[in-house]
Amino acid sequence: MSLKARSLRRSFCCGNVAYFSSAAASKQKNIVFLGSPQVSLPVLDVLLDASRVPSSIFRLAAIVTQPPSRRDRGRKVISSPVAQRALDKGFPHDLIFTPERAGEESFISDLRALNPELCITAAYGNILPSKFLDIPPYGTVNVHPSLLPLYRGAAPVQRALQDGVEETGVSLAYTVRALDAGPVISHEKVEVDDYIKAPELLLELFDKGAKLLIHEIPSILDGSAKYKAHAQDDSKATSAPKIKPEESWVSFEQDAKQIHNKVRAFAGWPGTRARLQLIDGKGNPNALEIKIITTRFCKISETKGDEDDILFDGGSLLIPCVGSTCLEVLELQIPGKRVMNAVDFWNGLRGQKLKNRLHQKGIALDYYLPHLNWKNLIRLEDFVLMMLDISCFFLFVLEIVVMRLRLGQLSKIAF
Repeated sequence: MSLKARSLRRSFCCGNVAYFSSAAASKQKNIVFLGSPQVSLPVLDVLLDASRVPSSIFRLAAIVTQPPSRRDRGRKVISSPVAQRALDKGFPHDLIFTPERAGEESFISDLRALNPELCITAAYGNILPSKFLDIPPYGTVNVHPSLLPLYRGAAPVQRALQDGVEETGVSLAYTVRALDAGPVISHEKVEVDDYIKAPELLLELFDKGAKLLIHEIPSILDGSAKYKAHAQDDSKATSAPKIKPEESWVSFEQDAKQIHNKVRAFAGWPGTRARLQLIDGKGNPNALEIKIITTRFCKISETKGDEDDILFDGGSLLIPCVGSTCLEVLELQIPGKRVMNAVDFWNGLRGQKLKNRLHQKGIALDYYLPHLNWKNLIRLEDFVLMMLDISCFFLFVLEIVVMRLRLGQLSKIAF
């Protein structure tokens, strides 16, 4: 048994006067909460508040969260939002655990010393092994922001918004070894607005999930929830894999609504980025990278100017997309600058033109070479288009060389 485990046993046997001072504490069941980011706070708050009511049937015995992260090149250590909120609300520091992995033997030993009867997770961010799941007799219940079995995985809200769903929800489900596949105790549906972004929807779903959890805790702790929970239909399951940074790039060779949905889904992190072509007053093209913050979408009946010209109207940039659709960009950000509205961005161009495709026919080779950045060649189609243009240029030169060789005029060739 670890030193901390022995200390915890003494704490619970003698009573933590500073925190567990209720006379009914001995009748309360121990709950351990696991969560880490900002979206976990609604669940933590309701558990803390409910556990402090004298008539509460449970007490919050411990909190488990991700280890502190280092910022400013390691000079500053930042606790997770859950750890910070718990401390701000007077929760004992020695009852906040921050293991690197939930399967660490020292942590498992400390958890057993707490005698938890139920564990609750909400965006904890760590895989729970069988030796963890076997400890609480009433199981581990997860607050999951989707209507299971839909969107099992690390990014259910983001993937749902990316798919453009009109309805989603939050589920309370028992945790099993298979990812988000346990029996569902209860769920609540939520209509999805066309313009809500992932951070706002996440907060709304976890807020509803927190209320749903408090309502269901009595049935979970008396065991009846296990009998009413229904198994998921695996044939209807969809996945919500973790978002990768390279997914943030968008191509305007899609329907504008698809791009709009991606902007909403990836708001916050990793964001949505695009490359535009900036034409200066002399007609020289330059690559411009932008981060798209807020958008709308619309149909366009007629185009003004070239089909790939980006225009400005009604306070937004109008970027033509496929299928006669148009992406309206209301807010954006360029590298090294703050988020700005489309009006300020457009005024800053000072007459320069914008196009929505970086690689245009007719652009000379001397454009590609000085602007080539291998780290930014994320989109395969951009790379292929560039290589085709370079190949065409050298084939043209080769044809001239061959033709003049045949004419015996090699000495007169000028490059």
